[in-house]
Amino acid sequence: MKSVKSISRTDEAYARLKDDIRANCLAPGHLEPEPELAARLGMSRTPVHEALIRLEAEGLVEIVPRRGARVLPISADDMREIYEILTALEPEAAACLAARQPSEKEIDPLDQATQDMTDALDKGDLDRWVEADDRFHQTLLRLHGNKRLAAFVGALFDQSHRARMVTLRLREPPIISTAEHRIILEFLRRGDAEGTREAFRKHRQRTSVELISILEDYRLPHL
Repeated sequence: MKSVKSISRTDEAYARLKDDIRANCLAPGHLEPEPELAARLGMSRTPVHEALIRLEAEGLVEIVPRRGARVLPISADDMREIYEILTALEPEAAACLAARQPSEKEIDPLDQATQDMTDALDKGDLDRWVEADDRFHQTLLRLHGNKRLAAFVGALFDQSHRARMVTLRLREPPIISTAEHRIILEFLRRGDAEGTREAFRKHRQRTSVELISILEDYRLPHL
């Protein structure tokens, strides 16, 4: 049986590597032997290897025998598939949440995330905007209550995050996206399931077209 210490070190290695991948500190295509990763993290190889197995299952890395771990790239085709799934699942989750008429207390974190997006735009802080945007979507899934759905969609968020961070600086400030979140929030507040579903679907479709178009036009080599 694994010790608590061993499990916690694995969790730490997983969190640190995942943060580096999401922030593009470990860029797509980066290949590094496990001993070097372990040394850089100041850990033994066992928790690092176990963390890499988890990250491979989430589609973020590929373990290459005798060579180490490679951070997987994300292509326009990858993003097209990811957004197709998000467009199918998230609007339905949001509609289910609206149908049970959530309280103002439940909606408050979504309201705060939307306000944080607005404040970030006013200050030109795109990193903070992305954090607030992620928080909105993750909070909505948490409120929906299906843990398996939240975990599955969360893995897709992680896979797409790197591409979003790069393309965000190749397009206009996300003013429209922020406004769309506010519209979704108002439909939720009114308990309008169909309005919530349609607003969320249009939001995901528009952002999908915008992001994939940039990936195709710029043909970013590091993605």
